[in-house]
Amino acid sequence: MPDKPSPAASHGYQPRHGRETFFIEGEGLVGSPAAVKAVSARPRGRARAAAVVPDFRFSRMGPRGTRLQRGIRRKVAAAISAGGRDPVGRIPAGYTYLGQFVDHDLTFDATTVTLGVNVSPADLLQGRSPTLDLDSLYGAGPNDPVSAEFYEDDRHLKFGKTVRVDNLRARREYDLARVGDGSRRRPRRALIPDFRNDENLAVAQTHLAFIRFHNRVVDGLDSSVPARRRFRVARSEVIKHYQWMLRHDYLPRICDRAVVKDVFDNGRKVHEAGADPLTMPTMPVEFSVAAFRMGHSMIRATYDWNAEFPGRGGALFFLFDFSGTSGGLGGDELALPSNWIADWRRLYDFASIGRPDLKPPPGARNLARRIDTRLAPPLSDLPPGSFGGSFDDFGKLVADLAFRNLARATMVKLASGQQMAQLLRSKGVPVTTLTRRQILGGVADSGGAVLDALTDGERDSFAKATPLWFYVLREAELNDGRLTGVGARIVAETFHRAMEGSRHSILRDPDWRPTLGAVDNRFTMTDLLLVAYDNDKDVLAPLGD
Repeated sequence: MPDKPSPAASHGYQPRHGRETFFIEGEGLVGSPAAVKAVSARPRGRARAAAVVPDFRFSRMGPRGTRLQRGIRRKVAAAISAGGRDPVGRIPAGYTYLGQFVDHDLTFDATTVTLGVNVSPADLLQGRSPTLDLDSLYGAGPNDPVSAEFYEDDRHLKFGKTVRVDNLRARREYDLARVGDGSRRRPRRALIPDFRNDENLAVAQTHLAFIRFHNRVVDGLDSSVPARRRFRVARSEVIKHYQWMLRHDYLPRICDRAVVKDVFDNGRKVHEAGADPLTMPTMPVEFSVAAFRMGHSMIRATYDWNAEFPGRGGALFFLFDFSGTSGGLGGDELALPSNWIADWRRLYDFASIGRPDLKPPPGARNLARRIDTRLAPPLSDLPPGSFGGSFDDFGKLVADLAFRNLARATMVKLASGQQMAQLLRSKGVPVTTLTRRQILGGVADSGGAVLDALTDGERDSFAKATPLWFYVLREAELNDGRLTGVGARIVAETFHRAMEGSRHSILRDPDWRPTLGAVDNRFTMTDLLLVAYDNDKDVLAPLGD
């Protein structure tokens, strides 16, 4: 008997990546002419309610900018992707991919995994707005006909099982649940709401950690919680712990702590300042297309991945290849091979929260690259699956991540760094505009991008209207690898508004405090991993040292 298509597939759910159009509030659809034409002509298969709310809702925080010449984009992209020094920062490497997971949560269109005829305009508005509700983990919940496939039962999320390799046995709960056999009729895919969380192994294992965390929270609920409420109660607890971790652990690592504190203590001054907390937020293109793309600079070329692939054995190529979206799980396998299970001790610093017993082997700790104006060389030739390209795109400019970022900013006429600095000052935010010398040269021996290939005229143009993404990275480079000034403010205000507009919000429940950390009122990503992996070294690192 032929296999039936999944509910998500029959509903019209299609993987999407590498956004080429943006619906900006007050402007409409913005992007390349070809992409806008294609989206405008796309048939709408949803209920009439879909017409009430546009595709995912973006906005402008600042003014429109000018288009950067293609020739300048090419030269700057080459400088960003050039080899040379590889400055290591101070942030454990796992936070790179936690940031990618969060980005997908913020930009996930939850209406892709719910039954269209049952979606109200209010649900569409919620689903197409940036929130930190973990919709990319939960979809529309176990009772929705489409999202039900992500669940084991009415409260637990599904997980998968790895494939035996030599003497390494198959292990349950160490891979995402997967379906398909790799054929054209039944392509392999992970059973998760957002396919982007299977585009590289590190973000896939991060998604798996959140699945495990949710399931442990469900199982740890007091017996007095009725069966019909256990999922809702667990979800609320998971989301609030997640938001607390972002506010108190993640953001202070990547942003100037004083900026984060100012925004969360005193409120926003630029992004939807004074908005009703009960209204739905929008996503600033300045965040999505520039400031939060700082995570690209944190990616390493190689990782000390686990006991099977130590040293430089965890090359970035393999992290793409052993995923379901960018690669083929390393070959013809239908699940992750057991020798590629993450060793979380090597990606996070458990000793910093009082667990020296969870230190990795000597020399095996991975730190992210410093946030600066350089990208690891492998990112100049992305696997086509990571951006929705084809095999023919290998080695072409379209596969260069730096060029893609600069081109997308030009496509939406993003404000320059100088324009955003001026805007922030006009709103009472004390920021200093980078000087021409800082933009063009960084600091001596900083390891940042060198723009010597630009002509004198191109250097003048670039220094006067610097692409926001580059500007934010240069700010961080001059601040020892941490966002500051324009970049920190955009990121902190966007996170604050997204938390405020979430269904479950620690900002609207200011007395809430975390209860699942090892220490009262503390919850970090390492605390989350301890809960998810049973507080056990052999579960956190099943392949040993």
